[in-house]
Amino acid sequence: MLEAVRTALADEPEGIRQRVKLLEGDGRETGATFLPGAFDVVLCHGVLMYTDEPDPLLAGLARVLAPGGLLSLLVRNADALAMRPGLAGDWDAALGSFDSATYTNRLGLTVRADRREELTTTLTAIGAPLHAWYGVRVFTDQAPDAAEPPPSPEWDRLLAAEERAGRTDPYRAVAALLHLCGVRG
Repeated sequence: MLEAVRTALADEPEGIRQRVKLLEGDGRETGATFLPGAFDVVLCHGVLMYTDEPDPLLAGLARVLAPGGLLSLLVRNADALAMRPGLAGDWDAALGSFDSATYTNRLGLTVRADRREELTTTLTAIGAPLHAWYGVRVFTDQAPDAAEPPPSPEWDRLLAAEERAGRTDPYRAVAALLHLCGVRG
């Protein structure tokens, strides 16, 4: 991942490259690098799936969050793991997904998904209780990774439908991903 960021960063203007510092490490060890309350916003998008136990990582991230700061999580929704294979007609994988919080991602890696209720409990325990949550990729999870977006105005309608479904029950609960926002007390 660091190499991918380095490659992307090389194409940016010098002013941007100078403002970016890449650190290799574990989020549980944030206190060794940053002071408590150092950040107003901490993003943890697409990371928790690669950890066996998310709580220590989230606690480390919360330590560096300023009072009133936002901890933004984007995670695979364990409560909807059967949706992707089910909609694709892979009934064996769909049936197996009901009893597991692991799945094979698009990179071919076996990773872990998270449940909103469990993360809500963790966020409260680390002092950044859940403020809001949204579903992500309610209607578009089956789209191929390399698919070009449709032309406007269809693109605008697609985004409007995704945005509305992502904040509306029961749709957001079956989204492929969950976006959870905790706010530090």
